[in-house]
Amino acid sequence: MPLPETMFCAQQIKIPPELPDILKQFTKAAIRTQPRDVLRWAAALCGQALERYFSALSKGEPLPVKERMEMPLATEKTDAGLTPGLLKILHKQLSPKGMVNVAELKEKWKHLCLPEEQLKAILQLDDFGEEVEWMKFLALGCSVLGGSLLSSMKHACEILTRDPEGGAARVPFETFSFLYSYLASIDGEIPEEKTEAFLHRIKEQADQQTGMVLLRNFLTQPSTLF
Repeated sequence: MPLPETMFCAQQIKIPPELPDILKQFTKAAIRTQPRDVLRWAAALCGQALERYFSALSKGEPLPVKERMEMPLATEKTDAGLTPGLLKILHKQLSPKGMVNVAELKEKWKHLCLPEEQLKAILQLDDFGEEVEWMKFLALGCSVLGGSLLSSMKHACEILTRDPEGGAARVPFETFSFLYSYLASIDGEIPEEKTEAFLHRIKEQADQQTGMVLLRNFLTQPSTLF
C-alpha cells in the first residue's frame, strides 16, 4: 500500500533567502551560454554533480559559462560550433595548466556541446601528442574563428585582454609575438623575414605603450599578406 504523501503547510516550508538569487544566477548563465544540451552542460558545470555548481560559485572556480550571450550571425546556425565566448571559457578553465592533456581537453570540449569533428580538425593542424601547449591551442582556435591571421590575432587579444569589453584589448607584446609567430609558421606561406618585419613594427609601437599591443596597432597595418 503506497504511503500517503506528506502534507506541508506554508509555515513548514522555509526557503533560504539566498536561493532565489542563486537560481537566478544559474538561469542567467544558461541563457548567456545557450548550450545545445542543457542537461549535459549543467552536469559539466562542476564535473559530476549539479549541486557542486553552487559550491564552485562560492569558491570562484572557472565554470563553462559565457560572460555574455553571443547572437549568431544571420548566415550561421545556432550549433555552428566554436565561438569566441566558448573559447574564452576553455581558456579560463585550462590556461592555468600550461600543458593540457588531450583527454581532458576533449572532456571540456564535450561539456560545452561542441562538435567533436571540429576539435579533431584543430588538433590536426599541429603535431600534438597526448598533451598540447594551451596557448598554441588557443591560437589555433582563434584561427578557426578568424579566417585570416590578423583577424585571428584580434580574437586572441579580445580573449586574453584584461581591458573591459569594447576597450583597447591590450596584451603584452611577448604574448602577441608568440601567438603571431606560431600562427604564421602554421600557415607556412608567410616568409620569416616578413613576420620579423611586421613584429618589429608592432614592437616599436608597444615600446611606447608600456610594452602592450593594442588592436589598432595591427588592424590598421597595410598589408597584402593577411
